[in-house]
Amino acid sequence: MYKLSPSDFAYLYEECKLCYVLKIKHGITQPSMPMPGVFSAINTRLQGSVVGKSLKSISNNLPDGKVIKQEGWVDSVVVPDTSVFIKGKYDLLVENNDGTFTLVDLKISQPDIEKIDKYKTQLNAYKFALENPKIGDPIKITKLALLVFYPDKVIYKNNTAFLTFPPKWLDVPLDTDGFIKFAKDIDELLKGNLPSEGTECKWCKYRHSGEEISHLKDNLVQNDLPF
Repeated sequence: MYKLSPSDFAYLYEECKLCYVLKIKHGITQPSMPMPGVFSAINTRLQGSVVGKSLKSISNNLPDGKVIKQEGWVDSVVVPDTSVFIKGKYDLLVENNDGTFTLVDLKISQPDIEKIDKYKTQLNAYKFALENPKIGDPIKITKLALLVFYPDKVIYKNNTAFLTFPPKWLDVPLDTDGFIKFAKDIDELLKGNLPSEGTECKWCKYRHSGEEISHLKDNLVQNDLPF
């Protein structure tokens, strides 16, 4: 069985199928690129400050609902007709007024409409995991959304700089069938031969460049030539 992390879908899977398979199937990960500390701090404070609050208390432009959980872990059953399951951590769980739930992914980014399609599979994967947990009771998700914050302006007051982050709500379509098909595609990818590397994958390019330079050096040393 192979564990799939939804956070890999928007970038790693799309950028390089080879690097994706190397990570999932062989445990070989790309060199880590940690998020700058300031973004982590902003993200933590934004998420932590909304737990227990109504979305309307954040902005009148947001829908009704109460944020009941932050950064919850999910661990799903195996996706039907595959050898893969979902394990990861979502951002926010919102209880709707009718007792159902909305799953929200919080982003510090430009609120472009293109992000809906980019993160649709990731959110639907979390939805599948919450509705089909390996342990515990299922949680019915009726809505998916992105809650996007991006700095708008700065105000200086009392020796302090205040950045304003107006929130933008982007509804994401429910697509369980699409996610199941996506999971089956990944299952077939993992069962097959190693795929070709991504043509624009910077890590594959780095690996090749390093190998070429290293081999060049070895050849020059063997022939007693300067490097």
